[in-house]
Amino acid sequence: MRTRVAAALPAVVAVALVVACGGNGDDSDTGATGSASPSSATSSSAPATTSGAAGSGTPATGGDDSTDAPPFPANTEPDTGQASADSFVTVTDIRTGRHDGFDRVVFDVAGTGTPGWDVRFVPEARSQGSGNTVPVEGDAILQVTLSGVGYPTETGIDEVDGSAPIPGQGTEVVTEVVWDTTFEGTSVAFVGATERTPFRVYLLESPTRVVLDVVHPR
Repeated sequence: MRTRVAAALPAVVAVALVVACGGNGDDSDTGATGSASPSSATSSSAPATTSGAAGSGTPATGGDDSTDAPPFPANTEPDTGQASADSFVTVTDIRTGRHDGFDRVVFDVAGTGTPGWDVRFVPEARSQGSGNTVPVEGDAILQVTLSGVGYPTETGIDEVDGSAPIPGQGTEVVTEVVWDTTFEGTSVAFVGATERTPFRVYLLESPTRVVLDVVHPR
């Protein structure tokens, strides 16, 4: 199992100083580290956008790239990260996109602190709380559990509309994202995939989001 502590990325400060001192209009991407690509893959020039009730239609590209992204593992073991002690957030949006060599799912959050995560392949999707089966398209299912989460009525922040699955349009391995629910401090979503492949999970800030990258099948 891979475990990391959710913390602010040091590259944020460095990039912010460079942009402030001598950046030009071509470096206007938002996010923790501007438009830098992940160390293990470069982003596609024509990524897919989200659609459906829960998606905003904003591509999971540009400011979601980071030079501090961890390398892809050689296996499909669970990936976990700890929430900050003051984490009290709400998931506000879910976005998908296709990049060179992998598909990306971004969970945008708002609130206090930074969330933790537990992402792993599961044999079937079961709703937290009720235990009912959740239909998910694909031959493999990644369960994404975000911790340090509060109910929208407690955080005062509108939660993502999960009334319909978010299709992975243009993606190669991700089929769709199905929102489950928020329950007792955690929010759960299921990511359908065509097969089990290696994946990585990491945190970006300003704004805060949890990024899931899933390697394309070979």
